[in-house]
Amino acid sequence: MHQVQNISAHDAAMLVSNGDSVLISGSGGGHSVPEKLVAALGQRFLETGQPRDITAVSVVGVGDKATLGASHLGREGLLKRSITSAFVDSPTIMKLAADNKIEAYTLPQGVLSQLMRDMAGGRPGLLTKTGLHTFVDPRQQGARQSPCTPAAFVDVVTLDGEEWLHFKPIPLNVAFLRGTTADEDGNVSMEEEAVFGEMLAMAQATRRAGGVVVVQVKRMATRATLPAKHVKIPGILVDFVVVDPDQRQTYQTHYDPSYSGELRVPLSQIKSLPFGPRKAIVRRAALELFPGAICNLGAGISTGLSTVAAEEGVLDAVVLTNEQGLIGGAPITGKDSGGAQNFAAMIDQPAQFDFYDGGGLDLAFLSFAEVDARGHVNVSRFGSKIVGVGGFINISQNAKYVIFSGTLTAGELDIHWKKGLIQIRSEGKHRKFVNKVEQICYNADLARARGHKVLYVTERAVFMAGEHGLTLVEVAPGVDVQKDIVANMDFAPHISENLREMDHRIFDPQGMGLKKDLLAQPQRYRTERLAQWYAARAGH
Repeated sequence: MHQVQNISAHDAAMLVSNGDSVLISGSGGGHSVPEKLVAALGQRFLETGQPRDITAVSVVGVGDKATLGASHLGREGLLKRSITSAFVDSPTIMKLAADNKIEAYTLPQGVLSQLMRDMAGGRPGLLTKTGLHTFVDPRQQGARQSPCTPAAFVDVVTLDGEEWLHFKPIPLNVAFLRGTTADEDGNVSMEEEAVFGEMLAMAQATRRAGGVVVVQVKRMATRATLPAKHVKIPGILVDFVVVDPDQRQTYQTHYDPSYSGELRVPLSQIKSLPFGPRKAIVRRAALELFPGAICNLGAGISTGLSTVAAEEGVLDAVVLTNEQGLIGGAPITGKDSGGAQNFAAMIDQPAQFDFYDGGGLDLAFLSFAEVDARGHVNVSRFGSKIVGVGGFINISQNAKYVIFSGTLTAGELDIHWKKGLIQIRSEGKHRKFVNKVEQICYNADLARARGHKVLYVTERAVFMAGEHGLTLVEVAPGVDVQKDIVANMDFAPHISENLREMDHRIFDPQGMGLKKDLLAQPQRYRTERLAQWYAARAGH
């Protein structure tokens, strides 16, 4: 094998030429993000005005919602195009897109993740149903987030009488990737990383395109000393290595061994949510859990379900996952969201989305920002605020049952509970239940046609989507339906004839006793064949 070249971050930035496409690994708030490389590229532009008109590609939005990550590249002249699943972590790029100064695409996270493998194999793109009849569909916006963005990356095709979306390959010139340790031959391991992402596929896709692969690591090892099974990026795919001994696990955390699976922490160390609207919402959502349920926890309010499950002692009774490839344990909340603690397995992100797209999720707990009368959901864009979709479309479109969570209104909402009764001190200034969502990220009509279930949970009301559109099915104790709910929506929902109160335990600052309820439920089996097998076994 060749001996890999060690270079500086400055020299790595010099590898990028005008008009190049730069692929950046990692997820969200610093998970496996090659921060030193991205920062060096941004600094080079500030100092020299070069390179210009690059395309930045990342499967997940990366940054600290301020100046780090992709925000280093959010400069007019440096950036021509951004292709990612979310802009929420990189406000400088969000502003360029909102001001129509760059071409901007927000594709589903799973689509971009799986597309890396198809590009690695030289295939003509990705065929998937994910994104049909949402804003990603070219018959709507085609995933474009600025007027100057051409319709370049997605078409509708028909195979055997069924519609599919065809996502085209993305040209690549340079990949900035990350690991923990590299040996002298360029083999890279990821023992301290909190997510694997799609490092192998990214390296292969860049090599297939004739590009250059640069990997940022924390340390170097002697040739042939890395355990072979721990190598995530083989040295045959690596051109250069940049060592950053100060490399952090995330932007928030220098290193937490529970994030990398080095150890498991006592449940008492998983921080609980304080009692308030968010906890009340998550508690109501948690009532949909059943023993053995395989679940996804999306970003935002729904990540709190892992803390409630730990607090209620049911974390091991269900399987919580996130799209970054963590299976089991407690997905992390807050700034380090994207990782997990006490997980059973960490797999590559494309494989996790294969499982999701294949209908592997029993329950998906996701947040909502806007809901319309049909039950369509928007989480992606609100005027000049371009959030993006992350893994939302893959998850919501393919899960058997989706529970959306959020407050009824937003902006200066102040709610208090007294003896279990809700008291609204100050109503939110922004309505979230609107006549028409700005972008369709979840198509409720498509979900109904597929036989999927959906629930919308707020701190004072619970809705279902059915043949009447959005239907109010539960209200919190102390709520006035007209004054506190309907008057704060742009449309009047259908009121169920069996309208009932939400479980009083949700609004008690003490524990709910969820474990007893959960374990009292009958066993559910994933297939009829399994049910028959267990029934036959019980009969002997």
